[in-house]
Amino acid sequence: MRGKITLVVLAFLALSCSKEGLGTGRGLDYSYGRELTHDRIVLGERLENPYTTENMTKALQSLYPTKADRVDVKTTHLYVRFLPRTEQEVDLLNSLGLVMTDHPLDYDIVVDGDWYHDPSVPEGRVTWQYAVVPPDFKFPEILYEVIDECYISENDAATRADGIDWDAVEREAYILTGNADRIATLTRGSSKEQPAGRITIEDEHYSGGKPVGVAGVRVCCNSFVKYDYAVTDRDGYYKMEKSFSSKLRYRLVFENEKGFSIGFNLVLVPASVSTLGRTEPTGVNMTVTKTSDEKLFRRCVVNNAAYDYISRCASEDLGLALPPSDLRIWIFHKLAASSAVMLHQGALVSQDDIKEFLGDYASLLTYFLPDITIGAAAAKDYRTLYSTTVHEMSHASHFSKVGTGYWNNYIFYIIKSFLEDNDMTYGDGTGPSSGYCEIGEMWAYYLESKFFKDRYGGTFPTFGTSYWFYPQIFRFLNERGVSVSAMFSVLTGNVTSRQALKEALISEYPDKRTIVEQVFSRY
Repeated sequence: MRGKITLVVLAFLALSCSKEGLGTGRGLDYSYGRELTHDRIVLGERLENPYTTENMTKALQSLYPTKADRVDVKTTHLYVRFLPRTEQEVDLLNSLGLVMTDHPLDYDIVVDGDWYHDPSVPEGRVTWQYAVVPPDFKFPEILYEVIDECYISENDAATRADGIDWDAVEREAYILTGNADRIATLTRGSSKEQPAGRITIEDEHYSGGKPVGVAGVRVCCNSFVKYDYAVTDRDGYYKMEKSFSSKLRYRLVFENEKGFSIGFNLVLVPASVSTLGRTEPTGVNMTVTKTSDEKLFRRCVVNNAAYDYISRCASEDLGLALPPSDLRIWIFHKLAASSAVMLHQGALVSQDDIKEFLGDYASLLTYFLPDITIGAAAAKDYRTLYSTTVHEMSHASHFSKVGTGYWNNYIFYIIKSFLEDNDMTYGDGTGPSSGYCEIGEMWAYYLESKFFKDRYGGTFPTFGTSYWFYPQIFRFLNERGVSVSAMFSVLTGNVTSRQALKEALISEYPDKRTIVEQVFSRY
């Protein structure tokens, strides 16, 4: 399976539509994050879970020997793991609202990292997924195992009037199970904390370099099986619902509320995780900069660029079609070329010969493979990576309008140009299907330039104007009163050449005929 994945990635990602890249507060300060690790998690010994119903009962008996017999500690949660085997099983688990991790929650972590794959699970298969579910959870017909019955007192409202300090019982359970070093404070009766904070990033060329929020990402935290997450708002603020008194392991999960995820920790991982380490339960504040961990910086920039792009698709702004839902973005840190191959949406992999080659893996592979790849090797600052991401997101909106048939012609032209001309870009504009590339790249380079100008000011950029197609057509149309949404509205599956674009604009907007003819006469 690894060989097939590698071949598909190399054949379709490297040869696809290529766009060459041009605080203080509570918790952690981001000087901490300069030494983050992103490799495979290395597990140590298994720890005794303080939240098991049995251990919480023992802790209750230790603190309240005269009351313990009158209080029934009932299981509030089950600590379980699932082993999905197909795309449908992965979707089903996600549809149930489960928050899952790819590593067990009751092991010491010797070497922290962003991903884990159980050695008992063959490569190319989804690894065990760990979750905490209610005791009455209706398990689907997916292989699963109940690891522990647990009692997490914060969610058990029925016990609030029993005169028992359940926070103290929880801390006692940590002590009795040998996990006292994981408690933030051993003072019985001390208050818990709701983790809260702000995640920001610096763009040195925008707004005077003032940090902006890392928007729409998940901030996750846990101590053993007590788990919570919050989504950052547009300005990067978050606050957990649960309260904790133990030290927590924090992670950023790049699965955005806008409907896209940033992946490539491992092929069979839908969304990248940046592990932030273990610290106090007050929360994490951090500002990501160019000197911060490289992968985290790039993930945050791509996240914000995609978030901004989707936000601006609204009818009251640019009026563009949204990219497909569940958009998958991969970042390649050692490659310069970027692409919008739309594999997860069915482009290319849906072809019969490719499906035959992949066999039973075709569906699962399609589920995890990317729609967009970002080559970050040439991206030296925020604005370069930002504009590259916007370029590819523009392709994704175009794909939403024209579909896989159009896109297959587009990508196969690129592949053919590469094979015949040893050209990683766009060929010479001749031959069948060149018009698909012409329209697609004109549009993406124009929107890239517009977004860049709107964000950073200055003169209107000339991205893409050195190639054989002419993105400046859209710029001049817009400057002469044709709105962005009006231009996008004609980019249907029938517009596969510059001439077809001209005819579609005149047909749809006859009152703009003179302007259209003047602009097209220049190119």
